[in-house]
Parts: sequence; C-alpha cells; structure tokens
Amino acid sequence: MAAAILAAFSENGYHITLVESEDIGTVGVGEATIPQIQLYNTALGIDEDEFLRETQGTFKLGIEFVDWSHIGSRYMHAFGGIGKDVGIIAFQHYWHRAQQLGTAKELMRYSLNEVAARAMKMQRGPLKTSDRLGDMPYAFHFDAGLYAQYLRRFSEARGVVRVEGKILDTELNSETGDVLSVKLEGDRAVAGDFFLDCSGFRGLLIEQALQTGYDDWSHWLPCNRAMAVPCDHGSEEPTPYTRSTARDAGWQWRIPLQHRIGNGYVYCSDQLSDEDAAQTLLANLDGKPQADPRPLRFVTGKRKKFWNRNVVALGLASGFMEPLESTSIHLIQSGLSRFLKLLPRKGYSQADADEYNRQCDFEFERIRDFLILHYKATTRDDTPFWRHCRDMPIPDTLARKIELFRANGHIFREHEELFTEVGWLQVLVGQGIIPTGHHPLADNVEAGDLADYMETIELLIEREVRQMPSHADFIAQHCAAKAMA
Repeated sequence: MAAAILAAFSENGYHITLVESEDIGTVGVGEATIPQIQLYNTALGIDEDEFLRETQGTFKLGIEFVDWSHIGSRYMHAFGGIGKDVGIIAFQHYWHRAQQLGTAKELMRYSLNEVAARAMKMQRGPLKTSDRLGDMPYAFHFDAGLYAQYLRRFSEARGVVRVEGKILDTELNSETGDVLSVKLEGDRAVAGDFFLDCSGFRGLLIEQALQTGYDDWSHWLPCNRAMAVPCDHGSEEPTPYTRSTARDAGWQWRIPLQHRIGNGYVYCSDQLSDEDAAQTLLANLDGKPQADPRPLRFVTGKRKKFWNRNVVALGLASGFMEPLESTSIHLIQSGLSRFLKLLPRKGYSQADADEYNRQCDFEFERIRDFLILHYKATTRDDTPFWRHCRDMPIPDTLARKIELFRANGHIFREHEELFTEVGWLQVLVGQGIIPTGHHPLADNVEAGDLADYMETIELLIEREVRQMPSHADFIAQHCAAKAMA
C-alpha cells in the first residue's frame, strides 16, 4: 500500500524502493475493511470492479456481533446513518422517546445498511426510491494476499523499484542515529533518506534498530493469540457483512470472499490452549477447511513513537489492535495519509514527526476504547474470560463516553476520531446500554407525529431494499472473479 501510493511521486524527484521477500509470510487476517478504503483506491485511480475481480472480493455493509452482550444476543454495527436527525437533535433521542411510548421498533429497523445486509441485498450509487434517506456506504472483503500482488504490479508499472531479499541488519548514522541503509542477503545494501518500516511484528527498523519502545494494552484487550484458517463455502451465499461470534475465551471472525471464507479465533492464551482454540475453530466452519489452522501471536498496543528519526512504522510494525472492527488495513491507510501531508524533503523536521505521532496516538487510543467497549459492556458470566472483561477497569476516556450516553443518550465525536456517533450508538445499544433519558426537545413532538415519523423511516428503508438486487446477483453482474485453480 505504501509503495503504490508513493509511486505518484516517482516523477517528482523521489525514488521509491520496495524491499520485500517472497520467503517471508504475511499475516492475512485483515481481509475485511471499512468504507474509507474506497478513498485509497480512488486516489490510485483503481477501477473498483477490476479490483474486486482480482482480489476475489465481496461487498461489506457492516459487522454482525453474535453472543457478545449475552448468549443469544445479535446486533450489527452497520455503515451509514441510523434514522434521520431532526434539526440539532440526533435521531437516538427521538428513538428513545418513541421506545418509551411503545411506537419505536429495534434500532436496526432504522438502518438502511443493516436491513439491506439482513436481506442479502446490495447496490451502489444514489438511492432509487427516496432522497430523504442517507446514502448506503459500503466496504469490501478481499483476499489480502491477492491485494498485495495487485498493488505490487501497480507500483512497479509506475516506477517503484522492487528488491527481493531478506533484511539482515541495519546501518545507523553514528552521529544522528538515523538509518542509513538496510543490509540484505548476498552482501547487498539499500540506502535511503527516509524509511517506512513495514516489517510486521518484528519492527526491524522502528524497534530492533531504533529501540522505540511499545505501549502494552493487554490489560484492557487481553486476547493475545489467533488461529486462522480458510474454508470452502457452505450452502449459504457470501453475506454482505462480516460476522464476529463471541466464544468462551475470545471471538471468531467470518469473512466471506468469492472463492472461500476466511475464519479465525482470537483468544486469550491464559484461558485457552492453542489446541482447544484450533478445535473450536474447526468445529465452527461453514465448509471444509482448506488448510491447517495457522497460529499467530501478538501483544495488543502501539509503538511509543510511530515516526522516530527518519523511520515511520506502518501496519503491524506500528502496533496491533485485534481486527474486531476491521481497522488493521485502515490504520495503514491513515498512517500513509498523514505521512503524505507531512511528506519530508531530503531531511525531516522534528515538529512534523511530533505532529504525526500526536495524531496517530489519538487515533489508536480512540479505536482502542471502541474495541474495549465490546468486551466491557457484557452481562456474560459463563466463563472466566467474560467475567474478567465485565469487571475490568477501563480507560477514563471510555468510562466518560459510556456514562454520558447512559444518562441522556448523548454521544460526541472528538476531533477526527475514526468511529462516528452512529457507530458508537449501535455498539452501545447492541451491547445493552440503554440511556435513562433523552434530549428534552425530543418531547416537543406530538406522540402521534413521532409515531408517524418512525414508521415513515422504516417504510422508506423497506421500499428501497425491496428493489435492490441480491448481493450474489450484483457480484455476478459487475465483478465476478475467474475461478481459481
């Protein structure tokens, strides 16, 4: 992703060299995305249907959460709006009052994306039946390995020089401490003015060479292992949403692609052995496994600095937060976006690095809080893992957000944090946190008018969804991939 976006600068005096090795495997759990990925693809000028064909991609309208609040619970964090705000008052205040009056239905009935996802429907572009609803944003499920190959071809065609080989050592400037070059097998070296460390958990430059340090967040997000395995499709067509199912010591992801389903069990090794995790995962697949479960180890957290000297860390080299809300690929994208805004000349400014780190810290911390919410707001007490999550202390930033909503339904998005008020609303309500009050101006609407308002939104959504093609038909018409050997 870094090489592809930087390729645009190869004609402006920048020389981009990509160093990677075919012998080093990748961590392919980030196959589900959020709608911002469209901004990245559009910036590259990528044709969406071609991209989906090349990566065996499907569409994603949201994430379904099963058994998180309690066993038997089911809700969706869907993209897009919920209902329709009236003036300065957010929809949830009217919904809460209508709930008290008995004239409102479940929150999901007022989400276009969720109703479409449940109906296995998909469309692009402006709505066909009403201009009174918001749009229907979407993201993708795709094969991350195929996406990397696609971007490699894209990058090399635009002047990026690719060097094959493993990095054995790093040469530092003895006076400044900056990285001068990386040393490769075969007595080779690649020098540079600036380096983007995409070396995964190892952090070859940001950590092993520059010893930047790491903030460990495992006391809030205790999962530290994952088992991943692809499987065949069962009888069900690919769903236009990701599924996250809570298990005894963590949760299982399900990501449907055109040629397979990606699955994994994220869990806490203090509560579950690797063998039991693999058995649980294999027992809960849609179809025949296509490989043996692959183990992954991680520590949730982030680097103390994302930009240190003349190195910026991206992806797993910068930190790791489990893929519960499909943020892994987005954090690569947002890191690149910030880097491009602060693009250094031959040297670099410490002020630029400090600002980059400040923005990254804020984004990571707010995503962290959003993930913790899923664990903390549970009533499950059936296993030691869930009792720990329910009872654990949480960051003050999250505690304030929960109490503000619990009191009178208020949600405020701070600065440019990733998740919107609507995203927080769906998870808070989905996890069983219902406010005790609402904004007083919501009481100014007559009860009958409020009931009509709620019903109208529901009917408009149902009418729009009825005319949509099925997700499977939409893929077949626009972006069906060739069968893979």
